[in-house]
Amino acid sequence: MSGPLSGVKVVELAIWLAGPAAGAMLADWGADVIKIEPPEGDPFRALSMGARELGRHEVNPMFHVDNRGKRSVALDLKKPRGLEIAYEMVAGADVFLTNMRVPSLAKMKMDYESLKKVNPKLVYTILTGYGLAGPDRDKAGYDVGSYWARAGVAVETMGAEAEPLFRAGGIGDHNTAVAAVAGTCAALNARHTTGEGQLVATSLMRMGVYYLSSPMFTALRGIRTPPVTREKSFNVAINCYRDSERKWFWLLGLQGDRAWPGLMRAIGRPELIGDARYDSHTKRYQHARELVAMLDEIFATKTIAEWAPIFDREDVWWCPVQSAADLLEDPQAEGAGLFVDVPRPEGGTMRQPAGPVDFYGTPWNSRSVAPEFGQDTETVLLEMGRSWEDIGQLKSEGVIP
Repeated sequence: MSGPLSGVKVVELAIWLAGPAAGAMLADWGADVIKIEPPEGDPFRALSMGARELGRHEVNPMFHVDNRGKRSVALDLKKPRGLEIAYEMVAGADVFLTNMRVPSLAKMKMDYESLKKVNPKLVYTILTGYGLAGPDRDKAGYDVGSYWARAGVAVETMGAEAEPLFRAGGIGDHNTAVAAVAGTCAALNARHTTGEGQLVATSLMRMGVYYLSSPMFTALRGIRTPPVTREKSFNVAINCYRDSERKWFWLLGLQGDRAWPGLMRAIGRPELIGDARYDSHTKRYQHARELVAMLDEIFATKTIAEWAPIFDREDVWWCPVQSAADLLEDPQAEGAGLFVDVPRPEGGTMRQPAGPVDFYGTPWNSRSVAPEFGQDTETVLLEMGRSWEDIGQLKSEGVIP
């Protein structure tokens, strides 16, 4: 087993996306992640997410991304012996990871206070919709609610008057998962000093506000800024435009005064570099509508492929606006490490999005695709010292399937 978390043991009691995504990242980084699933399995397994509608009768593809590299143990925690086994697993673990709501965890006796008694050195990481305090702490959220809608991400990225965007699934979940993993690793490091575990918490709402740090800081100062539009851009050199094939691209001239001369040379209008109407950031902002209209007209005369060498010659920073399908053909994708080929047990691999971090001293790898429901139950129980006779008894009692 490779990766910087090799030797770390994680017990995951998580469903849907944010919690499992954090578990998959820990597994990628070398941790042994055991996913406890209820008798009916993680409901995310059965969510089609378009797979069946497209004629692919297989497990939800996103389930593979967020559960790769784990081992699945099917266990009924409502039964005393099921809880006993879970406690034994937690006693030997470094991390407990969950995104279940706190009342449900307390009812199952898998809450922090209960598990802290089982293992005082345990790092207990919980992801919620709205945090651990406040009047709505126990409400259901999903990322479309807690992160996208309520945390302000939809309005701040689309504008208050725009129809809420039907965004790609899991954006807030995956961002929050990264925060959970960072917090978990920090707590593991602290344990080296203190010898004690601790509760680590993050939420979709908290991560949404952190994502919006710039507009939130402005709001905290009592300033209400109108949404930026293309036609009223604060800086026309960092704006989106279309080429002759109606393909979008972004100019990246954040430092407007620096970017302006090169941009004017690139579009064949060098006489505008010193034009008194446009020779400062403030003046260009005042004339943004006419400048955007001019740039729209000029950029529509060539394709992106034709503009690219001109931009490069004049040091105009830019990038294409791409779809997920476009990224599959992007020549930089391989160098940036965007994808990983995950081994299948029957042979071959499944290409998936890679995790967000590389380690050049302790490289990570994705060991396997998501496990079948409960496929590792017997193996894990045997590792815990259970006999085949005991396993048979657990089956007869309905503790395991």
